[in-house]
Amino acid sequence: MDVRDKVAVVTGGASGIGRSFCLAFAEHGAAGVVVADVDTPGAEEVAAQVISRGGRALAVRADMTREGDVRALVGQATDAFGRIDLFCSNAGIIVAGGVEVSDEAWSRIWAVNVQSHVYVARAVLPGMLARGDGYLVITASAAGLLTQLGSAPYAVTKHAAVALAEWLAITYGARGIKVSCLCPQAVTTNLGATSLREVGALALPPPGDGAVPSSDAGSVSRQAAVDGVLTPDQVAASVVDGLAAERFLILPHPDVATYELRRAQDRDRWLGGMRRLHARLAGKG
Repeated sequence: MDVRDKVAVVTGGASGIGRSFCLAFAEHGAAGVVVADVDTPGAEEVAAQVISRGGRALAVRADMTREGDVRALVGQATDAFGRIDLFCSNAGIIVAGGVEVSDEAWSRIWAVNVQSHVYVARAVLPGMLARGDGYLVITASAAGLLTQLGSAPYAVTKHAAVALAEWLAITYGARGIKVSCLCPQAVTTNLGATSLREVGALALPPPGDGAVPSSDAGSVSRQAAVDGVLTPDQVAASVVDGLAAERFLILPHPDVATYELRRAQDRDRWLGGMRRLHARLAGKG
């Protein structure tokens, strides 16, 4: 897909990767950019930046964990621009910890990292299927192809996001729907701050529940940064290129493809290597 003259909706568009998506699509001549986020002032600021650069934009407050908000977002975007050609389902959070993380936090990260994509597909696919054309981009993570040291909730939900993207690509590919799944490693975003806003103290395990805490949560960021840290603008450029090539997997960090191949070829060896990496990053090896 060439984004020129296309209408794009970006969730999580007020900051980070989402903000860079919006500005990159506008720079490449998008007919309209819809900036969706729970951060209304942030979304409005990004929309204003698009307009100041000669583009057309609409800011919409939307909580992607609420199906009503998602349907309203699709309706507002369609009313404003007539159609949706490209929908980037980009909202996401992270929670450090393992099985000891509270049920409330598990539920919240599932709602943001997985169920939001389900709501997007329900809301946007009917219009795309009626036209026989449309593109979905689901932001997952390299953690969805490999794992995330120090965060079981993130690893599990990002694997689920990849699985959903694959299912959509298989099920609707012959009906004109294209799907890409974005799987970066470390990116300089405010993911930690937005995650704290969404989850906060919910991540703490209930007192006296007997759960054994997982290893050093600091390994969450250190693992992701092993192959370098990209800027959101670099990730957005990778997405524009991936859309042009209509690639399912968009990997801003190319080494992830090698790691995934090694994982598939010899899972036991890969697991052993990850255990060693975990020990090293947690200061135990």
